[in-house]
Amino acid sequence: MFRLVSVWVLLGFVMVAIVGDRSRLPAAPEVSIPAGYKEVQLNGHKFKLPLGFDITVCASSDVVPRPISAAFDNQGRLYVSDSSGSNEKSDVQLQKKPHRILRLEDKDADGKFESVTVFAENMMFPEGTMWLDGSLYVAAPPSIWKLTDKDGDGVAEDRVEWFQGKTLTGCANDLHGPYAGPDGFIYWCKGAFAKQEYKLSGSFPLSSNASHIFRSKPDGSSFEHVMTGGMDNPVDVAFTSSGERIFTTTFFQHPANGLRDGLIHAVYGGIYGKVHGVLSPHPWTSPEVMPVLSHMGAAAPCGLHAYESNAFGKDYKGNLFACSFNMRKITRHQLEYQGAGLASKDSDFLVSDQIDFHPTDVIEDADGSLLVIDTGGWYKLCCPTSQPGLVKPDVRGAIYRIRKTDAVTIADSIGIKVDFKTTTANKLVQMLSDERFVVRRKAVDALALKGDAAVEEILKANVRETKIDARIATVWALCKLGTPKAILALKPSLNDSSQEVRLAALNVVSLHRSNAHQKEIQQLLKGGAPPEQRLSAEIAGRTKDKQAIPLILSVAEKTTDRVLSHALTYALYEIQDFDSVVEGLASKNPNVRKVCLHALEMGKPEKLKVEWLLEDLNSPDKSLRDSAWWIVSRHGEWGNALAPHLQTALDKTVENDPAIVDLFNRLGSLHQAPLIASILADLVSKETTKPAIRKMALRTMASSGAKDAPESWVNSILIALSSKDKSMVLESLKALKSLRLSAAKFAMVAQTVGSLAVDSKRESDLRLLAFSLIPTGFKISDD
Repeated sequence: MFRLVSVWVLLGFVMVAIVGDRSRLPAAPEVSIPAGYKEVQLNGHKFKLPLGFDITVCASSDVVPRPISAAFDNQGRLYVSDSSGSNEKSDVQLQKKPHRILRLEDKDADGKFESVTVFAENMMFPEGTMWLDGSLYVAAPPSIWKLTDKDGDGVAEDRVEWFQGKTLTGCANDLHGPYAGPDGFIYWCKGAFAKQEYKLSGSFPLSSNASHIFRSKPDGSSFEHVMTGGMDNPVDVAFTSSGERIFTTTFFQHPANGLRDGLIHAVYGGIYGKVHGVLSPHPWTSPEVMPVLSHMGAAAPCGLHAYESNAFGKDYKGNLFACSFNMRKITRHQLEYQGAGLASKDSDFLVSDQIDFHPTDVIEDADGSLLVIDTGGWYKLCCPTSQPGLVKPDVRGAIYRIRKTDAVTIADSIGIKVDFKTTTANKLVQMLSDERFVVRRKAVDALALKGDAAVEEILKANVRETKIDARIATVWALCKLGTPKAILALKPSLNDSSQEVRLAALNVVSLHRSNAHQKEIQQLLKGGAPPEQRLSAEIAGRTKDKQAIPLILSVAEKTTDRVLSHALTYALYEIQDFDSVVEGLASKNPNVRKVCLHALEMGKPEKLKVEWLLEDLNSPDKSLRDSAWWIVSRHGEWGNALAPHLQTALDKTVENDPAIVDLFNRLGSLHQAPLIASILADLVSKETTKPAIRKMALRTMASSGAKDAPESWVNSILIALSSKDKSMVLESLKALKSLRLSAAKFAMVAQTVGSLAVDSKRESDLRLLAFSLIPTGFKISDD
């Protein structure tokens, strides 16, 4: 796979002021060598890596000074994006285009790249490299460029703007990628929060400030998004053998308790963190964002690779390797299904003791060795801790190669001796069982070019006696063919004994929005494993299969799995038969009610009626209760109808009941309704209200976000300001501060606030808070 690196928004760098050669780099604190690891001194580093592996330099800084990302072509040549070291503003760099792409060759097959050609000069900051069908694709915000060397001289004289993102923010994290999916589609990421508008291939146009993963065919058709997020910077995308999408990202949550960045399994239609206003217009299948795959802390993860070879051993095949820019290491992630989604067992794979070791990409060579790209210490733009004087442009990068110590040399690992264009379909199908993963990949591409004539030959490899790798390869060959005949030929794969093969086939059927296998899909939706049910529901939604709705509701009845519940809900949303969804609300099952309520809220909110939710607001099932309240909070017009229900709930609660805090939070979200506002005002103004309840009501007012506080609130706070309880007065002042009253409404409490500010008998903290509320020029009465 071909990998991107994001360097623009890797926040939280730990920088020390030093420049010079690698032997003088600052070391991180000494850490003992863990069991099962060894230490290797190389190029000024002390590397820790597992026993049984070796690391060497395969391209020094003399060859490529500041490498960022890399991709191999079909002849084994390595294309590397190389930074000039510029930290000028993004718009200035767009004008100057100071960066370049290098082509490296290992002509003597010693594992080191000694030949260098400048493939492309005058590039905007390159944030990803991908080789596909004879061209190098490079993300250089705001566009993705297709670079082609048509005359074979090693220089790309042909440049085509393949994709226009049309936005370039200060950190240039608007665009990352692209990545070649096993399905023949090109994937890339949108970051930042700039508004972009697209016409999608499906039913729904997209105008979005949110982050996304996009995909399309190489010709630009079938454009759509597969993930929506509130994270700042989705970076690299990798694919499992069955086509699941994993990506690295920064800030999928607000920094807290050592958490911030990491990996996410991008389930179709999912909304992922952090919770941010840009997510509001998008379809939510739950009040919560989708779950995270792996927490990595403030790692600034970037390059990501799914390991394909057998060279490291069977325990490594299918593992992910991720770059932690801030933490000087490459991490290993062993995936397994947990419910309908993925879980990860995480460990360190390569760690440097040098603070300026910044890995930005990791890719796999055809022999199964890993290449690790270290960009060096030059970067500071959009990095708040890399201030002038701390950036080290003279600390240059390098490319390292990690091999298994006992690795067997693979003859012609890239299949250079094979003429794939003229090889018969029969021979190509045999190559699907080849141990060389690059040869398998090339055979898949060659078969796809032979059209429907190759389908019968492909099916010959899709038998139980064939290796799983070959059976998966047949799925992707049929996917890339993409014709009705090819998609129909997936039936054996949908019934394969291997879940890995079945999931790959389901991903293909979903991608092509095919209803050719309705019977098999419904069987898997009904009785398959949770990941198969998830993808089967996804297919039902993408094909708008109304007949699947009863089965979707039946599956929903039995599951509390967050990822599966999402897929079922999103399927109902995409099918768009909302009358049937309304009928589903006749069910008393909380899981069924939840998916129906969210599907209606996403697709046809005007069909919802407040009386349908009243019982759910008090449901013993927390998930349904949270969903009901979340939906109610989005319908301010229901506030008056809900007021009697809320008043009854308040009357039934006791002061120490934990549920009362939750209830007050709900009240705040409905404050625009006059009767709700009146309930809060009554609680604050009545001295008979229990003090703890009264303070909760004040805090609810303060956190409501009301742009124009109701007059009843101001009057009630004025009454509370006269309390003899200091804590009540402080809470009232805090509420006034948060509400930011207009001049006219502040005048209602001004005299009381002023009196508190000048009252020498009052405590200083209370007086200071009162003073902070008094507008400039306000005259305090002598009285």
